[in-house]
Amino acid sequence: MKVAFISGTSIVNSDLFSAWEVKTTTTPYGQVTYKTKGDFVLINRHGYAFPLPPHSINYRANIRALADLGFKDILSLNSVGSLKRDLPPGTFVSCSDYVGLQQGPMTFFDQELKGGAPGIANNLIPLLIEKLAPEFKIHPGKVYVQFRGPRFETKAEIRIVQSWGDVVGMTAAHEADLCSELGLRYNSLALIDNYANGLEGTEIDFAKFKDLVKDNQAKVNRLFTRILEILG
Repeated sequence: MKVAFISGTSIVNSDLFSAWEVKTTTTPYGQVTYKTKGDFVLINRHGYAFPLPPHSINYRANIRALADLGFKDILSLNSVGSLKRDLPPGTFVSCSDYVGLQQGPMTFFDQELKGGAPGIANNLIPLLIEKLAPEFKIHPGKVYVQFRGPRFETKAEIRIVQSWGDVVGMTAAHEADLCSELGLRYNSLALIDNYANGLEGTEIDFAKFKDLVKDNQAKVNRLFTRILEILG
């Protein structure tokens, strides 16, 4: 099965992809470096040099590159914060909808009076839920609330959006918008690395967040090992 993966630094830095071939392609929106093996391609949304913060990611180049390379099925792995007490850190979720009100949607239609219908296809998720069980439980149908970054949300912001969705992040809504515009099928997988700021009495900062992501590295590596077996 021909599938493109979009992930963050925890996946790209994993030994799992160290032997994959590194290539670069040029799009109208800039160059994109990716890793490839067989029918799979992996993009680090933050880039392979100095990791870009979420608001500086070249989303249009990333998604256009995948379309130009002939990929239709996109599987994204995102690191998210939980807005719900019953979704603790270490939980895997799949989001079927999203809220992105803090900044305008990312779009390819700068010069056309046109826009894509938003949505997340999740066409691969039922297969993954079935085949990953019982080792991994994926909680589907969640709602992703996107903030701009690079800072984490304030406690007051979290109190406001807690009823809007299940998890909070900074990247998936942009990617889903762009995939919809190009007719690509976006699939959402997300690992909860922390409770959102103020939830369960927690406070979050970047140093703590990096430690939490590092703690979950082995779990993510194992998940992707299984995903590659299933989709291969």
